[in-house]
Amino acid sequence: MRADLLAGTVAGLDEALAAVDAFDRALVAGLLRPRPAQAAGLTELAHAVAGTPLASRVAEAAEKAAAGAAGEDHYLALAAARTALLGSVHDALTTRVEEATGRPRGGESVPAPGRRQPVNLLAAARSWLCDLARTGWQGIDHDVVSGSAQVVSAMLPDPALRRLATLLDGFAAELAASCPGATLERVPARRWADLWSRAMLLTLPGAADAHLSGALTGRLLPLGVDLQEHATAVQAQVHAVFEPAEGGASRLVRAGVSVPKPDTVVGAGLWQLLRPHMSLLAAVSEGRSMEITDMPVTAEGDLVWSDGHARPGEPADAFATARVALPTATGAPTAPLDRHPARISVPVFLEGYAAQKEDDALTFTVAGHPLAVDTDRIPAAGPLTPEAVAASGACIGLLRWDAGTYRIQPLAVETTVRKKAVAIHAGGWAGGTTDKAGVRAEKAATDAVAVLRERAGRLLRK
Repeated sequence: MRADLLAGTVAGLDEALAAVDAFDRALVAGLLRPRPAQAAGLTELAHAVAGTPLASRVAEAAEKAAAGAAGEDHYLALAAARTALLGSVHDALTTRVEEATGRPRGGESVPAPGRRQPVNLLAAARSWLCDLARTGWQGIDHDVVSGSAQVVSAMLPDPALRRLATLLDGFAAELAASCPGATLERVPARRWADLWSRAMLLTLPGAADAHLSGALTGRLLPLGVDLQEHATAVQAQVHAVFEPAEGGASRLVRAGVSVPKPDTVVGAGLWQLLRPHMSLLAAVSEGRSMEITDMPVTAEGDLVWSDGHARPGEPADAFATARVALPTATGAPTAPLDRHPARISVPVFLEGYAAQKEDDALTFTVAGHPLAVDTDRIPAAGPLTPEAVAASGACIGLLRWDAGTYRIQPLAVETTVRKKAVAIHAGGWAGGTTDKAGVRAEKAATDAVAVLRERAGRLLRK
């Protein structure tokens, strides 16, 4: 990988992020009675998209918002402008990654969402989000935040609305934990503006639709598992190389599973919740490929996983896949609403680097250029540790962009343990384990789940 290309500046990036930050600062105090500094932030956002098709609508929205007279359509236009700016940042950073890896995206584009009849629940969600924008993060209280509860409860039973409902539920929980906003010492302005603008655009009818691009038949070669945990939910996303049965170019794909979880189930116990929903996790743990037949796939390369379309294949070493198949695999395009720097997660393979650790910061020096290692993303639900990463000589990871720089999130490493070369995977316990630490963690999780089930059964009997 050409690490030197990741170190260079990206033209226009700082200016685009500055305009986003200016708008985010305006949301902190709220847009009910904007002050001159907030009006200036709105104007800066409008100027940043002046040369785009959004120009006239955003200019009008910024003017109305600066006067405290913005309606729902105006807030939608502002959210769209902010999303478009971050989308341009995403595209510039992704282009740099493609140059560094020598691995281009596929030529297919993701279609724009189709129009559907408006849904009353979407309008109710949009109304609450507009109230948030008027109130501002410093003005939130429990009365304002609780306005989302009925909307979320009504949305959750509908699979078509569940994506937005989950976002609103998590967003409201974060805001509620921070109430009252007037007492906050530090406001997570970028994060809350991200959640607000994404939720606003998802209230457009059809915006959350997944676009299936067909079905895949062939061999799936797993690279690693990205495990993401929240207090009430957990997601495992398997990154893999797909080789078509009929021949042709291989491509990068993902397969994910998400489940709700009690906050008492942590660590290796998470796999107990995930395993029943995706047999691919066992294949990852065992170092096997998967043969898939007519597996639906979205235009973004996400497999709509069904165990009925898959069966275990031959042994497949992830590092052999990374060395041989990954360099020629094409990436997938990104859906319009997912074009955000935080969404960048490109599988890469590194070896021959030097690892340096200073305090808690770990850095790989690749061909003379430093690359930060994001050890905070290593899950506790697997055998991979920051110490193993620091002692490694080869790494499969996800290249991300965070806090103004590219970072590598390790998924697996090759290292030496007791004078023997071994591979350690973050998802090594996904399908079960005989590792003593993993067995103890699974036992604790089993006991916790048993207690919860017994309590739930008691409540139902009452």
